[in-house]
Amino acid sequence: RVFRIMDDDNNRTLDLKEFSKGLSDYGVFLEKKDIEACFKHFDKDSSGTIDFDEFLTTLRPPMSNARKEIIQQAFRKLDKTGDGVITIEDLRGVYNAKHHPKYQNGEWTEEQVFKIFLDNFDSPDDKDGIVTKFEFLNYYSGVSASIDNDAYFVLLMKSSWRL
Repeated sequence: RVFRIMDDDNNRTLDLKEFSKGLSDYGVFLEKKDIEACFKHFDKDSSGTIDFDEFLTTLRPPMSNARKEIIQQAFRKLDKTGDGVITIEDLRGVYNAKHHPKYQNGEWTEEQVFKIFLDNFDSPDDKDGIVTKFEFLNYYSGVSASIDNDAYFVLLMKSSWRL
């Protein structure tokens, strides 16, 4: 919500001017050089703008080792081939697409079910059907940011992935 409010021209990115104005609007008053340094910190790809993912990633709190480890366990469970990425072939061994309602009603094929499933974890800018460890960790980093308790997050992961 804060990002959308700061994005005055609604182009889904923040330039330095919007970022500076947004900070001021929220009562954060910094020297120009400090605003520029802060902007550079948010602008992970040095594109001159901050996109929504960069904004969220920068604001997320770091994850505990317990959270990182349970995410790694889930990734290893899905990565059946052990090649460091999750693909449709990996999913065939752990996810039964035939139980998906859209497969059952004939709307989607098994391939489509797997592709849509992978898209949840795949990088929004590069939906290539291959989920890397980084993309998987990034996805769960976002989930983690909304859960205060480590034990609850671990329980959620264990029950979701049957770990």
